[in-house]
Amino acid sequence: MSEQKAKYMIHASIKADGTIQRKDVVGAIFGQTEGLLGEELQLRKLQRTGRIGHVDVNLNSNKGKVSGEILLPSSLDQVSTAVIGAALETIERIGPCKSTIKVKRIENVHSVKRDTVIDRAKDLLLSIVNEGSEDSKSILDEVRSVLTLGTETNHHGMTCGPNALESEALIIVEGRNDVRNLLKFGIKNAIATMGANVKDELAQLAKKKTTVTAFCDGDRGGKLLLMEISGALGKSLTHVSLAPESREVEHLEGKVVTKCLNQKETATKAINRIKAQLKQDDKPTSRDKSSSEDVNGATEVPDNVREWSTHMADLKSSSAILILEDGSTSEPVGASKLAAFAEDIEGAQCLLYNGKISKRMMEIAELAAIPNVLGSSISCDPVDGINAYSMSDIE
Repeated sequence: MSEQKAKYMIHASIKADGTIQRKDVVGAIFGQTEGLLGEELQLRKLQRTGRIGHVDVNLNSNKGKVSGEILLPSSLDQVSTAVIGAALETIERIGPCKSTIKVKRIENVHSVKRDTVIDRAKDLLLSIVNEGSEDSKSILDEVRSVLTLGTETNHHGMTCGPNALESEALIIVEGRNDVRNLLKFGIKNAIATMGANVKDELAQLAKKKTTVTAFCDGDRGGKLLLMEISGALGKSLTHVSLAPESREVEHLEGKVVTKCLNQKETATKAINRIKAQLKQDDKPTSRDKSSSEDVNGATEVPDNVREWSTHMADLKSSSAILILEDGSTSEPVGASKLAAFAEDIEGAQCLLYNGKISKRMMEIAELAAIPNVLGSSISCDPVDGINAYSMSDIE
């Protein structure tokens, strides 16, 4: 297996009471795990097919005892890789010597490569700056003023951007991490409530501003905080912007932040709409199957799910795609490979399956932390935390 194909690297330590060589360790790994993990996890077979790579063993001998490290690359999924790591620890004897193998960590190779790219990019950027002229330094300063992260300040215990006090416009968010995320994208006039209780000092600051925008999370908690801000600020609150459904401001990408703020609503209109939503959500209903059904039994389908449903026409029967965090789509995948595929993708917003949503499909979505599932029909009970929709709800 090439390093490019390896997704995980198992790091294990080894100790042996006696003299052993690398070939003894490798032989024990392949020999003593044979038959232990079942046919699909036979290490010899996995190595022949490239799913398990070359086993690297580094040994040091001292006073008749041996210690060292084992490196085992894997392109299997997380669960299978963890099982193989655990199997290594069952090896208690290598040749005639008593031995102990302990897995120290399982490293995500892609994450390490991303970190390496980031660190190297920083070095390259600094080299460009250091070799440039005074003009280039002034350009760098101008760019840094937009991208700098460490410029948050404090106003009566509330974290805020450096321009929050002087700017004519103010953006109110919930927490410190929200302010920091907006700073990454050059938005320096945000201030955090630091909790649900809006301080008097924030209300006084808002009165001095021309425009005041509440930028809240897209979940129920964000809407409740908005009600609190509205009650404390009154007419000083001029606009409202909400993150996409179920998402938090601190985790939004730059283009999503810009889109949300550009699409802000006037405060009066937004407050009235959200008050009605909260009031409707609080009404007791006789719904047994899903919180997404209204009192007439129909399913309320959010606009983003309706938009994603257009991709269903491109799917073959019994195949699926994922709607990724940035709104793009993954490559199509068959039902048999869906579980492993979904588990390896982080931040997916929706699972689209051209077939009947079964209990197994809901389990896959639950394990992969995918909040929405859309299929041609639904044949199972709802699962807490997952919104399930069928194409008949949309059509």
